[in-house]
Amino acid sequence: MVIKESIQFNGKEISLETGRMAKQANGAVLASYGDTKVLVTAVIQESKEELDYFPLRVDYEERFYASGKIPGGFFKREGRPSDVAILSARMIDRPIRPLFPKGYNDEVQIVATVLSAEPDCSPSIVGMLGASAALMISDAPFQGPIAGVKIGRVDGRLVVNPDAVSQEEGGVEITVAGTKHTVTMVEGKMNELSEEEIIESIDLAHQAIQELIGLQERFVARVNPVKKEVPPVEEDQALRARVRELVWNDLSRLSQLPGKRARHDLVEELKERAVAAIVSPDLPKEEADALTKQVTALVDDLHREYLRTSILTTGLRVDGRRPDELREITCEVGILPRTHGSALFTRGETQSLGIVTLGATRSDEQII
Repeated sequence: MVIKESIQFNGKEISLETGRMAKQANGAVLASYGDTKVLVTAVIQESKEELDYFPLRVDYEERFYASGKIPGGFFKREGRPSDVAILSARMIDRPIRPLFPKGYNDEVQIVATVLSAEPDCSPSIVGMLGASAALMISDAPFQGPIAGVKIGRVDGRLVVNPDAVSQEEGGVEITVAGTKHTVTMVEGKMNELSEEEIIESIDLAHQAIQELIGLQERFVARVNPVKKEVPPVEEDQALRARVRELVWNDLSRLSQLPGKRARHDLVEELKERAVAAIVSPDLPKEEADALTKQVTALVDDLHREYLRTSILTTGLRVDGRRPDELREITCEVGILPRTHGSALFTRGETQSLGIVTLGATRSDEQII
């Protein structure tokens, strides 16, 4: 049975449809916005082993036919994912990943395939909406829904989902994703904006997101999926207290160490010390391995707790910087003599080496 729900959003129809395509998937939604259509599937496979991470994969697949084009070159086949596709997949991943319960480790794959693309209706935003809806109607214990919009500036005003030309001319492109009650992701590229304008952008986006959340809630209510139950992870409070007693005071040494490598080595040392103090060599191997995993995870958790507590109580980050203070930034150019252009950007211990090679116009890629 085909189920479809739609609303008018920003002067165009947005719809969610399931039951027509990809019926073998755990959840499949054809999400549409204007003439943009993205098929999003969610496929879930039960994990056969105990994992200490959540194996979520998001693929975003562009198709030349979506905009009536043929790949250039001798081989008329779709190539590897473009930079835009990779970034779009990451943009979909970020707001949904935190909304799975702790302890849920089944393999989840989301594939968003762009079937039809209208430049003024961002396929990545439609893909994000479809991914949330596909997870909501699947059996995955996804604690959504989420949705996202783009914010641009037109004639000096901040607007939701501006057309492509206005977005480019306005110099502002902020993508905001969130749930009904909170914001889960913000990214953007823009000229300088004041803090007030950034906050206004996020507030405007979150108001618009409510309509898309409501659309999904009505859609999911009609599908009425059966969700997999995940038992809550019960933490051993006695073990946590024991680990805390062993490592908490030594975590204060982090702020005295100058580099990231030294701080990493200290945390690893604390893990080894805690494991040696708690895990008895007389334990059977399976029990010892499980307990070791628990202890190291608790050290990591206490490490994060210490960093947050330290910032709130001292007003300083772990490397001694204030919250509004940047690492030292340096830029060098022309560092490689035989390249056409080169530059080294350094911020603290993070570096990016950029190299440019100039080519003739005959090397241009052709898209028909």
